[in-house]
Amino acid sequence: MTDRDMSPLAVVVVNYGSHTLLEANLAPLSRSCPELAVVIVDNLSTPGERIAVTALAEAEGWYLELPDDNEGFGTGMNRGVARAASLGRTHILLLNPDALIAPEAVAALLAASERSGDAMVAPRILRPDGTLWSAGSDLYLGDGRIRSRRRRVEGPGIRIEPWLSGACLLLPVELFRRAGGFDDEYFLYWEDVDLSHRITAAGGRLVLCDDVSAVHAEGGTQGEGGQSAGQAKSTTYYYHNVRNRMLFAARHLDLADLRAWRRNSPRVAWEILLQGGRRQLVESRAPLAAALRGLRDGDRIARRELRRRSARE
Repeated sequence: MTDRDMSPLAVVVVNYGSHTLLEANLAPLSRSCPELAVVIVDNLSTPGERIAVTALAEAEGWYLELPDDNEGFGTGMNRGVARAASLGRTHILLLNPDALIAPEAVAALLAASERSGDAMVAPRILRPDGTLWSAGSDLYLGDGRIRSRRRRVEGPGIRIEPWLSGACLLLPVELFRRAGGFDDEYFLYWEDVDLSHRITAAGGRLVLCDDVSAVHAEGGTQGEGGQSAGQAKSTTYYYHNVRNRMLFAARHLDLADLRAWRRNSPRVAWEILLQGGRRQLVESRAPLAAALRGLRDGDRIARRELRRRSARE
């Protein structure tokens, strides 16, 4: 329990086959803070999951959005935020199903957001054993690599753009709208990098609350940016991380950086593959095939953008 008034806040969660995680992680929070609005967007996975999440939402008093198919993470979040805004909530907590956060931590994030004004705030995210999973990450604009903030490399000519993990983010609805919400084209992965970029471009700030923590339940969603190195990832992870890197470049970078990212794509794709360890590459061709598809589709995006810019000159 917390004395903090949570009535300005809505928690928005995109679900995909994870109703057991919602029951384990989200239900205790909403029961402790009955004034919280909780919006669940159930991206369709199976009929059984749809029935289960509907029953859970009804039992817990959650608001439910039911797309006819799997719209992707960003599109689902946009739908959920629109529902939260229609309820009159001024702030939103964007939360993964596999994230566990205490009421006191939510209250601290809300207070930090209100103090900071135009800011998107995030906690440190820990693994269940207490080790660090995420405390902010950096995007290196020269080549499109991502590293954790702890491993920051600085020096002449190195340009860094910080970003916050989409596993747990709190911000004003007005700032989310001003930044344009999530970009639907990402579907999955890199959408939080993109949102962080556009929050900053819209005049907002990114704030990492080092004294506030949430817990990431491993085995739910994939790790980020090398912080779960050695653990095998899904083919979805490899494909979208490789492809969406170039989507970000096409959306936001100048011509020189776009070309540099394109040249570096094979090397960076290999590094992304190695986040899952070498053993997986011996056991199956699927990870490599997914990364190659991501390279192909990312390069198509880059070439299309290069042609578009050339035609404008």
